[in-house]
Amino acid sequence: MNNELNCETDLEPNIVNEQIFEKEITLCKNLHQENGGSCCWGKCKTCGVIPFLYKLHKGQLLEDENEIKAIKNKIFN
Repeated sequence: MNNELNCETDLEPNIVNEQIFEKEITLCKNLHQENGGSCCWGKCKTCGVIPFLYKLHKGQLLEDENEIKAIKNKIFN
């Protein structure tokens, strides 16, 4: 048995439910608009919150830079 942790360890959907996922995405969107692309955690362009939320809610690991940019553009625009 391999006990090594990695980005795909326990990759499964709905660790975070839909309601919390949508609230957190909305919070990111609102802070992005209010603060010109940043919040107290850093710049939205390089932030990992949205990919992390996708991992916890959708069970989807986002590692491709273009895929992450496309999702962030969809959320922020």
